[in-house]
Amino acid sequence: MALVFGNQGQYQEALGLYERELAGREKALGLDHPDTLTTVCNMASVFNDQGQYQKAVEWYERALAGYVKTMGVDHPDTLRTVNNMASVFRNQGQHEKALEWYERALVGFEKALGVDHPDTLRTVNNMASVFNNQGQYEKALEWYGRALAGYVKTTGVDHPDTLRTVNNMASVFRNQGQHEKALEWYERALVGFEKALGVDHPDTLTTVNNMAIVFNKQGQYEKALEWYGRALSGYEKTLGVDHPDTLRTVNDMAFIFDNQGQHEKAVEWYGRALSGYEKTFGVDHPHTQDTLRGLINLHERTGQTQQAQSLQPRLYTPRN
Repeated sequence: MALVFGNQGQYQEALGLYERELAGREKALGLDHPDTLTTVCNMASVFNDQGQYQKAVEWYERALAGYVKTMGVDHPDTLRTVNNMASVFRNQGQHEKALEWYERALVGFEKALGVDHPDTLRTVNNMASVFNNQGQYEKALEWYGRALAGYVKTTGVDHPDTLRTVNNMASVFRNQGQHEKALEWYERALVGFEKALGVDHPDTLTTVNNMAIVFNKQGQYEKALEWYGRALSGYEKTLGVDHPDTLRTVNDMAFIFDNQGQHEKAVEWYGRALSGYEKTFGVDHPHTQDTLRGLINLHERTGQTQQAQSLQPRLYTPRN
């Protein structure tokens, strides 16, 4: 139940159930039992999704210490926790630290499970994402290519893990400005996801959303809105109106309305995204703050000084 709430973006409900589970497992099994540590990891994952990165690190560290103590440094559960810690550092923008921890996980996975095991390939994929975030696009493609070859070999061309890597490679091409190539690879992922998972699966909808981003970058705003609309309809149906993926699409649509000069509509959609982010993440989360800045900027550009000033107190200055 906690996992379902977490996937829906209902993080407080998920944490409440995980806390209940954790108390029961600690009492029945002990602090360092694998099942107890699994719950600790799950709570850390929720904090990571909420953007509470320091709290996520603390809970992953607790799990990691338990796994090392009971299972050793090279056990797959230990290594998965190392991988998850790296993902928190990646989300924080600590790219070098993330790569250091991913490398630690990768060496362990290759030793314990082999170079083509899904856990190994997932870490390879994660390292590629860091290179992509750093703007090292050729290196990102090299590592995504390594992951893709492994997935094709072990799971086949139509497996969701393979298709996610195809989607990720498309995103690198998008970031390089190779829009047509990006669309080609997104289309390849989309066809596979629709066949394997269905038209309203979150992975399918993520690719639909990504294609909309490319159309937006090309200045094809009507086409972008059409594809964003398709993604939004699916997200609302599958995940709910306040899920982070739904709200991201709402925010992106607001940005297009702004670019088109449809300022009243942009205000409406930014407001919708802002309300959802505040409800789901709270006022201080980066997603909430980014949407707030977008709305303030729009008000300032359109001469709505009073509205902009009324929102300013809700901004914060991020601390190092």
